[in-house]
Amino acid sequence: MRIILALSVLLILASCNDDVVVKPAAMLRLEYPASEYNRVDPDCPYGFEKNKQAELVLKDKCWMNLTYPKMKATIYLTYQQVKDNNLDSLLYDAQKLTYDHTVKAETILEQPRVDSVNKVYGMFYMINGNAATQSQFYVTDSLNHFITGSLYFESKPKFDSLYPAVVYLREDIRRIMETVYWRN
Repeated sequence: MRIILALSVLLILASCNDDVVVKPAAMLRLEYPASEYNRVDPDCPYGFEKNKQAELVLKDKCWMNLTYPKMKATIYLTYQQVKDNNLDSLLYDAQKLTYDHTVKAETILEQPRVDSVNKVYGMFYMINGNAATQSQFYVTDSLNHFITGSLYFESKPKFDSLYPAVVYLREDIRRIMETVYWRN
């Protein structure tokens, strides 16, 4: 009887040879609604199209904030007038602000914007890594108007966790750059 019991236990143990598979940690899948845009036409020297998900907050001197409450993110827009040959210093400041993030950034990708028909020229910076901002840009007509924009989240920067929201908001920034227009 002991022999049969020992053989049964040995047979049961020998048949259990499944490899142990470690499952990866589950990741939260973030999905955002399809972007719908409407025209922003403030009493300022410029206008553009914004995502309907964003709330527009007008500040002094035609500065604006586009807040995304569900993502806890804000795109800060600043407007400055080009005067007294200050375009070089405005460009320098915009580029310096971006490249100050190289301490934490893994890469900074540049995407130029040239629209000679509507006189909109600029640069879109995509900052990858745990920098304070993941996107910055500037647009200008090179004569009268200069706008800079920066994307910030209300959280500690963890690029891999923020990545879905970053991609979504980068498309909104592209839309702003593509639709900006100037008033004289």
